[in-house]
Amino acid sequence: MFAYPKKYEVIVIGAGHAGVEAALAAARMGCQTLLLTMNVDSIGQMSCNPAIGGLGKGHLVREIDALGGEMGKATDMTGLQFRMLNKKKGPAVWSPRAQCDKKSYQFRLKWICESEPNLDVKQGQSSKILHKDGEAFGVETNLDVQYHGQTIIVTTGTFLRGLMHIGSNQQAGGRAGDSAAMNLSDSLKKIGLELARLKTGTPPRLLRQSINFSKTEAQYGDEPVPYFTYWRDDLFHMEHERCRFFWTGRLNGKYPPGSVLDKINAQLPCFITFTTNKTADLIRANLHKSPMYSGVIEGIGPRYCPSIEDKIVKFAEKERHQIFLEPEGIETDEIYVNGFSTCLPFEVQVDLVRTIIGCENAEIMRPAYAVEYDFSHPTQLLPSLETKVCKNLFLAGQINGTSGYEEAAAQGLMAGINAARRVKKLEPVVLRRDQAYIGVLIDDLITKGTTEPYRMFTSRAEYRLLLRQDNADMRLSEIGHEIGLLPERNFQKFCAKKQSINNELNRLNKTIYENKFLIKILSRPEIAYKDLPSRDQTLSDEIIQQVEIAVKYAGYIDRQELEVQKFKKFESKSIPDTFDFSTVPSLRLEARQKFEKIRPATIGQAARISGVSPADISILMVWLKRSTVANGHGDSAKKTEVQDVCESELEE
Repeated sequence: MFAYPKKYEVIVIGAGHAGVEAALAAARMGCQTLLLTMNVDSIGQMSCNPAIGGLGKGHLVREIDALGGEMGKATDMTGLQFRMLNKKKGPAVWSPRAQCDKKSYQFRLKWICESEPNLDVKQGQSSKILHKDGEAFGVETNLDVQYHGQTIIVTTGTFLRGLMHIGSNQQAGGRAGDSAAMNLSDSLKKIGLELARLKTGTPPRLLRQSINFSKTEAQYGDEPVPYFTYWRDDLFHMEHERCRFFWTGRLNGKYPPGSVLDKINAQLPCFITFTTNKTADLIRANLHKSPMYSGVIEGIGPRYCPSIEDKIVKFAEKERHQIFLEPEGIETDEIYVNGFSTCLPFEVQVDLVRTIIGCENAEIMRPAYAVEYDFSHPTQLLPSLETKVCKNLFLAGQINGTSGYEEAAAQGLMAGINAARRVKKLEPVVLRRDQAYIGVLIDDLITKGTTEPYRMFTSRAEYRLLLRQDNADMRLSEIGHEIGLLPERNFQKFCAKKQSINNELNRLNKTIYENKFLIKILSRPEIAYKDLPSRDQTLSDEIIQQVEIAVKYAGYIDRQELEVQKFKKFESKSIPDTFDFSTVPSLRLEARQKFEKIRPATIGQAARISGVSPADISILMVWLKRSTVANGHGDSAKKTEVQDVCESELEE
């Protein structure tokens, strides 16, 4: 056994989207960090659709960016089409989305990691978590090499005992062309973690020249481009400061220098098409060959990204299903068939693809497949993403039961932040549900758990008008700067933006035109800022958008902020780590068992646990109150009074 001589403060296992954000966050916060991956050529690889963002997911990316993460910048530099979704609806549900060049995205993140001070990138397959007396202290690889570190972050994606299915054919692997991690699951079980199986899938990739796009509808990107990052100045400076050979593009100012858009000087279109009756007939005739329906696959698949088999079976009344044909890059002819995930045999896939309008002569370059993998029930985690059973061991990404690059990156960022803070003996950073979609994501996972791949939607956030994609910096950039992740130059830019917004709101509130304050005029639905009789011509579109939203939605925002204050009293009521739930009489058995298993940190978290009723919370609050009385005694009148107050608060 060889022990690597360098000792690390943070070790990250896996270099997907969670691993990259975790490693960069820890390194940028000053920790000596190791990023350990099975293949350094696969850092940041987009295993499925090379797209970032979308409904709910775009909010996560903007929050990652506001805190100082990398995903937004990487997307802006490698995106080949950008759109803002849901613009016909209110700003709470607007979501940016970008189709990326998959190889450019992957290579950029590899370069970013290689260039990052305090971060070492090494190739090796982790086979064991080293631990002693309930504390993790290192990693062992299948080459009998040990790396020792103060904290460990596991971000293994779909690779834990990964098994790929194409019809009756099975191959071990977490992704086509890559092997599976077969030994690490046993190591995690020995530590005390409970694992289960999930399933996800991917569609076939087609050869561009074999598709008749004249039968499809083109879908173009938005101009001006709705970029993800708040720090666009970095996109220019970083290229020239950190890499001598990075291609600098046209430098015409329309797109970020060195970006994919700058290289092609345009956005590429995607295309919309549909399945046909032949598609449904062929699937029904071959359904018994699908490992999902024959019982071969044990894992539960994603509800909100179903296979084409599921669509045909569960939505039998629909005559056709929408399909998106999306480019995978500017230097490849592969086309991603979005909405056509399957695990039917290859020979069926060939015929199936050719039932799609415009794909009658299409050639498959890569077949579709499903992959099963191990995941850890996320209720075994603390809000910091540290495991409850083993100190200094953090989990992030699909190992926690989530789907998607964005959910993984958000968890990776927070795990990296909290691992670094553990090294520095600081309290963890835990974002609240009213602060960020990241807070909603993590709270849902650790409180409710999941039995299927969890996907973020705007509907999961009860305060979504406050958690808009446009104001992520207003909510989170101060936190990012305070913890040492967001650079000073970015923070100063944020402060200047915030000051400009406040100054203009104050001016509108004090300036009168024809006996009416400008702020009242702007609050009218038909009036835009550009229509104001007295406006500041120097303001950027970004500032104007913030001002308009603040004015036009003031009543709704105020109402939601009152709701936040109302429920904060439950979030602030902590439950001691040592509290014995078994001592609480009258508590239902289900509630007692779930409290013991999940160990909620606050009354608010306890109330969100599935299967827990308001009556359970009322009883719990009474006994928490009584536990503060000397010797655990209190008169019955006082108990009744406290219970009445608790119940009235819950009813409100």
